[in-house]
Amino acid sequence: MASSPFQFSTPVLTLLLSSPSLRKSPCLPFHPSLFSPPLTQKTLTFSTGTRAVSGSGKSPGLPFHPSLFSPPLTQKTLTFSTGTRAVSGSGKFCWRAKASMSGTTMEKGKGKVEVFDSKENLSVSLAKYTADLAAKFSKEKGSFTVVLSGGSLIKSLRKLVEPPYVDAIDWSTWHVFWVDERVVPKDHDDSNYKLAFDGFLSKVQILPGNVYAINDALSAEGAADDYETCLKHLVKSNVLSVSTATGFPKFDLMLLGMGPDGHVASLFPGHPLVKENEKWVTFIKDSPKPPPERITFTFPVINSSAHIALVICGAGKAGAVHSALGNSQNSDPLPVQMVSPEGELVWFLDKDAASKL
Repeated sequence: MASSPFQFSTPVLTLLLSSPSLRKSPCLPFHPSLFSPPLTQKTLTFSTGTRAVSGSGKSPGLPFHPSLFSPPLTQKTLTFSTGTRAVSGSGKFCWRAKASMSGTTMEKGKGKVEVFDSKENLSVSLAKYTADLAAKFSKEKGSFTVVLSGGSLIKSLRKLVEPPYVDAIDWSTWHVFWVDERVVPKDHDDSNYKLAFDGFLSKVQILPGNVYAINDALSAEGAADDYETCLKHLVKSNVLSVSTATGFPKFDLMLLGMGPDGHVASLFPGHPLVKENEKWVTFIKDSPKPPPERITFTFPVINSSAHIALVICGAGKAGAVHSALGNSQNSDPLPVQMVSPEGELVWFLDKDAASKL
């Protein structure tokens, strides 16, 4: 066989078959259709002398090494969007892998990491993830508490306002909050509420009384206190759950973005607010990113969530993603690295944001 590389028909992974390391590497069960063009031979003999043989209706087994992937795979565990897992052990990797057009999922110490080849595919997956959780919690307790953030996140939710989700979701069970907000009028272009209303809320049937925006008539400090009082009232009325571990409110799903500097919500690198551990909601008057006055959830509230989705797109954020998920050694962790919920954490990355991993 020629030594030129085969490529998967999906853009997710590229496997090079010409390396001498094939001789002493673990096994990859694969299906010929993953290659482009599809492989139809029952037996393949590579230039290294390694053979891959199909039989008994099962897919062929191909010995390979993680370094054959481009870029090399270094994670101890990979979980693809098909649910197939690849786990290391005893210094070796035994990968059971399939490729998927929707994305590659890697299980790391900081949650599941899904990488998508386009923003469109990311939005499709995020819509399904959100809709599935909404159905789950609505069935279990009759309500679904979801927290939004600003920035590009709302664009990533666009598939929720399209069929099949817009008609299938029971929007009456939704209760919508904001992880942070700029202290500006609701109709101001800097308002996270306006961003969410224009791109999402105005297109679905969420009850107006279930949308909890800040009081934009108050100062930053007053708005933070008012929002915390609102949350405590909703806990007493059983709209919001409370974490038995922390005593802070426990939202069903928190949808977070991240800035190029690694900030989440309005918790910025090096700012004292990242260490606030008593208040539910606090305020900032010296935000390094305009506008300067904001209110924000604190990390104890963020990390009490049942589910957190970190949605990050763009090459400008690749450095912070690498700091959080790669091998970068930071003595002072970025705020995004402090996101560590009680429940599930899933990173939704487009290929540009993941380009340095």
